[in-house]
Amino acid sequence: MTRSGQEYLASLRDGREIWLDGERVGDVTTHPAFRNTAASVARLYDLAHDSEHTPVLTRGGVHRAFAVPRSYEDLVARRQAYKVWAEASFGFLGRTPDCMAGGAAGFAAMPSLFTTEAYDGSAAALAYHRRLAEGDLYPAFTLTNPQIDRTRSASRQEEDDLVVRVVAEKDGGIVVRGAKMMGTAATFADEVIVGTIEPLAPEDVEHAVCFSVPVGTPGLRFVSRTSYEARARSVFDNPLSSRFDENDALLVCDDVFVPWERVLVYRHVEASFRMWWGTPAYLNFVHQSATRFWTKLEFLTGLAILITKANNTYELPPVTQAIGRLLGRVAQAKAFVLAAEASYEEVDGGRGGVAPGKDISFAQRIMAGELYPQALQEIKLLAGGGVIQLPASGQDLLHPELGPLVRKYIRSPGTPAEDRVKLLKLAWDALGSEFAGRHEQYERFYHGAPHVYLTQQAWEGDGPACEALAQSCLDGYDLGGVR
Repeated sequence: MTRSGQEYLASLRDGREIWLDGERVGDVTTHPAFRNTAASVARLYDLAHDSEHTPVLTRGGVHRAFAVPRSYEDLVARRQAYKVWAEASFGFLGRTPDCMAGGAAGFAAMPSLFTTEAYDGSAAALAYHRRLAEGDLYPAFTLTNPQIDRTRSASRQEEDDLVVRVVAEKDGGIVVRGAKMMGTAATFADEVIVGTIEPLAPEDVEHAVCFSVPVGTPGLRFVSRTSYEARARSVFDNPLSSRFDENDALLVCDDVFVPWERVLVYRHVEASFRMWWGTPAYLNFVHQSATRFWTKLEFLTGLAILITKANNTYELPPVTQAIGRLLGRVAQAKAFVLAAEASYEEVDGGRGGVAPGKDISFAQRIMAGELYPQALQEIKLLAGGGVIQLPASGQDLLHPELGPLVRKYIRSPGTPAEDRVKLLKLAWDALGSEFAGRHEQYERFYHGAPHVYLTQQAWEGDGPACEALAQSCLDGYDLGGVR
């Protein structure tokens, strides 16, 4: 059965080792850098556990993201569940529990890929999916090697143990040491899966490992980036960063023991890569993220409409055209989601159900990384200088002397000063704050570096059909056509 928000919050009090600003965080549910975002995630669990959205979010007491889709209708139902959670954070919580839940369902759809000559992780992959689904757990992931020297393979770095690797093998499991980035939302998760989504070199056998452990596992450390939530002054002044800062952290394994039953891939370079690309895991990631991206563009476009109406510029032809472009981008984002579902493909000859269409899914990631900065630029131009000429905080409106001045000079026809300040502070948090800057970079690299997913598009996309069409034109004439 699904958990309530309170049950989820209780699970975070497990002694996890989170570091921020030179100090270890005692309890992420009460710490000012994390508590509001933890509460926002708890609200997602409440929506699934007991609300009017429960029938959309769950089936048979399990969140729909954990289900292995068997038909087009199942894909649509899963997307509808993704949409409810995406709208709850206006698209600003990216790695919500349903993201890696879809990845786990992708493993369960094709467990045979985890069986290699080095290790049979098929049972562990199925157990991983079952454990998450039955416990309604929040899984996070860290799949990227630290940016130390990208010209060298993992095993040829200047020092040992820079990248997570196996340093010992025991009867009950393995011992791992090293680091991974980007642990987005790992601070708020129950488990973290550690692996690599990028190709490893043939000699990187010791680094070709994937496992999942509880976030509170001894020896597991998370070094958090700056908390935008901690810097937020209030919900009025920072309405997004104060509630939806999912954080990113560096994961460090200090001789962490991993039981065999939690090891999915071991000492197999190809399997460590193909577990993401050869199963529906990555496609399921994109299904969730594309739905969230569509939702986020809806929010930003709605924000642009509210700003231009408050500025009394909405009906000016250049502004109308700009709004039209933004609405077109929303439709484009929606179209990628619907097209990926409609072009679904069978998994493992149908034995693993179905997955969103590969070509459209890969193309969505290319589109999203390029489109998001364009949309932000468009909205910034529509907002003008109003978003930077704002009172320092909502307290200015409440001050007996300053309040009347603010109300007189920061208003527009039909929009009182308080409503205008509230709107523009929301806009700045989404467009120009440090939180907003992180999101722009985040959307560019949401599913890894472009050289990874662009390469996959070239390798596995419909290039042969495109090539065949061009070749058919060449084959249609020869030197006999020369006059």
